[in-house]
Amino acid sequence: MLWLTPAMDRLWTEGAAERRRYLDRVTLSLVPEHGEVALAYDRALRERNRLIRDGVRDAGWYAALEDAMATAGARLATHRAAALSRLAAVATETAFPRADLSIEGEGPRDAAGLREALREGRARDLAAGRTLAGPHRDDLRAVYAAKGVEARLCSTGEQKALLVSLVLANARAVAAGFGKAPVLLLDEITAHLDDNRRASLFRAIQALGAQAFMTGTGPELFTGIDAQRVAVDETDGASALRSLP
Repeated sequence: MLWLTPAMDRLWTEGAAERRRYLDRVTLSLVPEHGEVALAYDRALRERNRLIRDGVRDAGWYAALEDAMATAGARLATHRAAALSRLAAVATETAFPRADLSIEGEGPRDAAGLREALREGRARDLAAGRTLAGPHRDDLRAVYAAKGVEARLCSTGEQKALLVSLVLANARAVAAGFGKAPVLLLDEITAHLDDNRRASLFRAIQALGAQAFMTGTGPELFTGIDAQRVAVDETDGASALRSLP
């Protein structure tokens, strides 16, 4: 199941943590074992940060946790890179512009290099009060391919178009990898889209053969697509559904 909500329109201008969470959601949709790996890394990271906050300096404690972080962290980085490669393989240039995606981060991505970086960074991390190296510091970078402009510098309309393009690419990658399109939950998806982009969106969803639930403020936003339409009315504090032609 993939989704897009109005709150996600700020993805390219918010902090790295939101983009990293989105990247992991995309990765999980394409690499199912990514969830367990991410949990293993987060557990070890939390324990290491607890040692740092408590001022513990026992190298043995750190070594055990850093070994777990290095093993899981290398797999985490590999999964994320694989997910972006799969998105790139199905990306298309339509009314929604193609985004060139990359992962920005500091430090090594292999287990041995990450283990060494964590060991060497203990003093710095103790001074900072947290772990400063590792894939938990990564950021997702997007560039409007046709213009060569970073997404964070694009107009709000272009940022929304890039995000829709990314969600559609994610859906195509899931369909290609698993033989079945995901369910799409698209809240206020047609807001701020012109007629050309709305028509392009509907064609893309129909081409996928995906089951899609789309919401909007009026039925006029969904003309041109063969779909069941339902209106939600609220009277006397209760919501009621009624079918639309």
